[in-house]
Order: sequence, then C-alpha cells, then structure tokens
Amino acid sequence: MKTCDVAIVGAGPYGLSAAAHLGAIGADYRIFGEVMGFWRRQMPVGMLLRSEWDGSSFSDPAASFGLAAFERATGTTMPERIPLDAFVRYGTWFHQQTVPDVDPRTVRLVEANGGGFLLTLEDGEAVTARRVVVATGLSGFERRPAVLTDLPRDLVSHTSEERDLGRFRGRRVMVVGGGQSALESAALLSDGGASVEVVTRTPVVHWLGQQGHISRESGRLAHILYPPGAVGPLGINWIVQLPDLFRSLPTALQNRVATRALRPAGSGWLRPRVTDVVFTTGKEIARASAGPGGLRLTLSDGSERTVDHVLLGTGYQIDVMRYPFLSPELARRVDHRG
Repeated sequence: MKTCDVAIVGAGPYGLSAAAHLGAIGADYRIFGEVMGFWRRQMPVGMLLRSEWDGSSFSDPAASFGLAAFERATGTTMPERIPLDAFVRYGTWFHQQTVPDVDPRTVRLVEANGGGFLLTLEDGEAVTARRVVVATGLSGFERRPAVLTDLPRDLVSHTSEERDLGRFRGRRVMVVGGGQSALESAALLSDGGASVEVVTRTPVVHWLGQQGHISRESGRLAHILYPPGAVGPLGINWIVQLPDLFRSLPTALQNRVATRALRPAGSGWLRPRVTDVVFTTGKEIARASAGPGGLRLTLSDGSERTVDHVLLGTGYQIDVMRYPFLSPELARRVDHRG
C-alpha cells in the first residue's frame, strides 16, 4: 500500500496551488483528480471570469507562475476579461510547471485509519495519508429550489450542467437567480438567439463596477483601497482578502461580512449584453408543471409563464455530509459551521 504525508483531493486552482506550496518545502504529498476538470466540463463555452485579472493567478510560494508569467512563457496575450478557455490553458500550464505529478484518478472513498486516513481510488488502489486536503470545489453542491427538483433534466438544469448554451437558440428560457452565473448565462443565451427572462427574489439586480464608480482601474489610490481579489465593497474587501484577519473576528461579525461580500451580483460589463433580456425582480417560482406546450410556471405574484426550459443560476450550498467520497462516519466527525 502506498503512503504519503498529505493527500490532496482535487486538481483545480486550489488543489494545484496547495500542491505547489507543499512541493516547495519538500513535503511528501500526492494529488488526485482531473486537472481543471470542473472548469473544463461544467462551465459554459464563451464564459468570461468575473474575477479581476490580477486576482486570478494561482498561488505558488515565489509568485513565479502567475498570469503574467504565463503570457511571457507562451506568447499569449490575456485580455482584461479572461475567457474560460484561456483560464483552463493557464491552469494546465501552471500544472505542468509546478505540479507535473498529478494522478488523474478519482478518489472514491476517504476513511479514518488510526491516526490518519485511508483513500480508495477508482481502480481500487489504496493510499494512506497522515493528512487530507479537500479541494474539490463546488461540483455536487448545486442549489436547486424544491419546487423544481422533481422535473426532468431536459426541462430544468443548473448552470453547471450546461456547457453549450447555444443549443437553446430560438427557445424560451427562464433563468433563475441574480448572481454572476445567472446573469452571464442570460447574456450567453441572448447572444445565442434564445428568448430570455431572468427571475430573481431580490428587489433589484446588483451590478458591480458601474461606470463612474471607483474601481481598481481608477488610479494609483484605487490599488491601495482595492486588493487584487476585489471581493466585496470598500472596507470589507480587505477583510476577506486577509484570512487571518477574517478568522480573528467574532463569528457573528464573520457572518455579516461574508453575507455582504458575497451577495448575488453581476459584473457591470455584462449590462450591454442583456438589453434584450426581460428582468422580473422580487419574485420566485411558486409552482411548476410540465405540459405539451412546455413548462408551465406560476410566480409568487400569481403571474404565469410558459417556457421551454428553466436554467438555475441559483449558486451552490456547501454541505460536508454531501461529499461523495467522505465516509459518513468521517463526515460526521468534521467540525463545521453552516
């Protein structure tokens, strides 16, 4: 049986970054999973990253393998708004430069094993590790409104399940949600010739980086006020940029900061692309049923719609008990909040 000190489950941005740091100190680690698998398979073609250019690099100890280094090494010029395919190429390059030894096999089961852990891989091979880093991201944690859970996949799907939104050309699609995933999906659908309505529970749609607002592009002072991650409004942005500072706050204040930093919002650069999209705010789907003419929906105000498809841009809800590879006994022993 093979052994290691640290096993990393997941080979996306966080797993690769963790491995780069462990490798730099000579740690005995193994990393498992498809490199950039979630981004390759569960993000829509044509997507642009919401994160700012200088907040989108992976992490390595010497900061030698960021986006700027990728540009120099490959002769690539990254646009200010990073396309999905370019981000995947960057992640693949980072893997080749810093973590070439990724094991592409899937971890099927993680169990407690004395003072460490036993990992069972997809082909049955077993690996023991003293520590396990879970870096599998959002896959498997899609949030779905209860009223829509029993409807078939060809009528209702989550944004993470749709790679090619062009297949909805000429069809009526309702997008549920008011965050980046919902709003960018609405833009891609509209670009592709679908008839789109966005329905969100919030009374208004929040847009980030509006013209005339201060942003990281506003000058030298703005780069001091806004950290590279650029998550959250002024003041809160630096708190969430510094993990040790955030963790030092009382739990109640942490919750308030996180809620304000991560409220649903869309990038301002999407607005010109959704001029043909109908927006219905302050409403949600109350009832839904499939019929010969499509999907019949009743909103919370009593109004009705008939559409061909509902696309859920409703985000994700992390739940430790739902990790498919953690044994139930181990998952119950994990301390967690929320």
